[in-house]
Parts: sequence; structure tokens; C-alpha cells
Amino acid sequence: MAKQGKKYLAAAKLVDRTKLYPVSEAITLTRETNFVKFNASVQVSFRLNVDPRHADQQIRGAMVLPHGTGRTQKVCVITQGPKEKEALDAGADVVGGKELLEKIKGGWFEFDIIVATPDMMGELGKLGKLLGPKGLMPNPKTGTVTMDVTKAINDIKKGKVEYRVDKEGNINVLIGKLSFTDEQLHENFKAIYDVLLRARPAVVKGVFMKNVVLSGVMGPGIKVDTATF
Repeated sequence: MAKQGKKYLAAAKLVDRTKLYPVSEAITLTRETNFVKFNASVQVSFRLNVDPRHADQQIRGAMVLPHGTGRTQKVCVITQGPKEKEALDAGADVVGGKELLEKIKGGWFEFDIIVATPDMMGELGKLGKLLGPKGLMPNPKTGTVTMDVTKAINDIKKGKVEYRVDKEGNINVLIGKLSFTDEQLHENFKAIYDVLLRARPAVVKGVFMKNVVLSGVMGPGIKVDTATF
């Protein structure tokens, strides 16, 4: 860990923490400050001028990034009847009903995301204390509670990301991998930025985005001048 700490400190020295970097320069610097040997994910963090304690200032949703995230997500679909075949045909990794809920209740979590049809939410809701803290509970706002399981699965496989403001007013979103081109990262970054701008609560006055930071998942944060989009 000490060796890794030295690498991080060396990378951090390349970043001027007092500066707002143009988007293209921030992307380049994200590559230059990468010190891990694997294909690291790239994330953007937004510090918003909102108070999530108020219902009209909660921001949550999902979107499909133009170039995906570079991650392969294992999709678990909780449904029954004809929808089971539809889910399998659409490329779901695991499909089932109450038997899957029993497996999850017993500690089985070999999936990344759950899609459920509305008729299963009564039973699924009983596992809220188990799924909620892990961020796995399906929600209509993110398109994971739906009768259109084909669209839900397709969107996830194409690179759908969910975003949700935390209690401190922050939103963190993966926008790709370091193996992406600069243009791909730029377009993904701009796409989530635009979506969040449109989600600005009407009650918010003054500056909405207080801070926008780009980074490799294990690298130092780089403050971005969003006016350079």
C-alpha cells in the first residue's frame, strides 16, 4: 500500500488543485495521472447546490451514454410468466421469480443490476433492507421497474448509467474507460453534464454546479471548466 501511496502522490503533483482545466486538457491529464496497470474507469463527480433533504431538490434518473461505459453488466430480471422468455431473448443473464428472490435472501448476489416487472415489486420490496444499501433495488425513475423488459435490458447492455444525488449534494458517474478515445470520453462527459443541467430544480438560485471533477477511478481529481465544452 505504501508503494501505491507514493505513485498516487507523484500523480497528484501533476495536477494544480487551484486551476480549472479545459475539458480536453482534463481528459489528457486523467491519462497522464493514471498509475495502475489495468484499464481503469473514468468518472466525473458533480458537487451541486442542492439540499437533498427536500423532495423538490432530489435528483435521480438514468441515461444511456453515447459510447457506453466500457463495463459489462450482469442483468438479473425478476419476473414471471411470458416475460421470462422475453427477458432471456433480450439477453438477460439471469431470469426468475420467487425462486431467485429466495436465493438473494440467502446471500446470492452474482449480478450487477436488477430489472423487475411491477407485479413482482410487492415481493421484491420485502428485500429492501438487503438490496437498498447495495444500490440494487429497482426503481421506476431509473427504468428498472417496467413491463418493457426488452428495452430495459438493451439500455443497460448499451451502457446505461444511473445517477442520484447523495446526502451531501454530490453525484458520481462513470463515463468510460481510459481505453476510450478522447472524443468518446468528451461526448460521454457532455451527455451527463447536459442531463444534469436540465434536471436543475426550479427552487435553486445562483450557481447550480459548484464543482465538477474528472478522474481515473484511482487517480487524483482534476477540476473542470465546464465553459470549455
